[in-house]
Amino acid sequence: MAGLASLVSYPVLLAVGIPPVAANVTNTVALLSSAAGAAAGSRHELRGQGSRLLRQCAVAAAGGLVGAVLLISTPASAFERIVPFLVALGGITLLLRDPLRIWYAKPGFRPPLGFGILFIAIYGGYFGAAAGVLLLAAMSLALAEPLPVTNAVKSVVLGASNLAAAILYALTAPVHWTAAALLAAGCLLGSRLGSRLGPVLVRRLPERPLRVAIALGALALAVSLWLNP
Repeated sequence: MAGLASLVSYPVLLAVGIPPVAANVTNTVALLSSAAGAAAGSRHELRGQGSRLLRQCAVAAAGGLVGAVLLISTPASAFERIVPFLVALGGITLLLRDPLRIWYAKPGFRPPLGFGILFIAIYGGYFGAAAGVLLLAAMSLALAEPLPVTNAVKSVVLGASNLAAAILYALTAPVHWTAAALLAAGCLLGSRLGSRLGPVLVRRLPERPLRVAIALGALALAVSLWLNP
């Protein structure tokens, strides 16, 4: 529903003894099945979004590829130290969305959404935990539309970023293929359930409580990553 799968999957990969970088790339590869399931279950919300998805997915794929190149060519330790702050920023942005949206609508220069998608996709390709929360926050801030639509578009756009990164990881990075296969199988089973219940819940729950719940989940993930880097 909100791109918080890594709250469980990434720490579990670490807990079973997979090194951080290998856990990161394994997580990215495996969660592609979850993105596909989420998109399949949100066909109602994605109607009429074709041209928008093409533009934003192209930007996200480029960013995901850049992030993947950065990960395989530079040490990850420095970036991982700032990840909890980025995740927390996404949660706070969701909590303060309405006043921030009023500010964003005022006259003057505002960075276009495409820049936000690009930088978040780079982050997602490098270290994907809660990239969905950051992308949902950016889209919610820049666009006045129902949250279920924003959430569905976010899932597809983030999937494009993950796909570009995963292809490079599969060719060059230390993917733990057994763990990736098991995690992907679980994601596929979860997608069968999520395709029926996830979009239904997003459509029927009141928008503000859902947004607050997602934000609090992001803050919980930030604390988890800070305590267990």
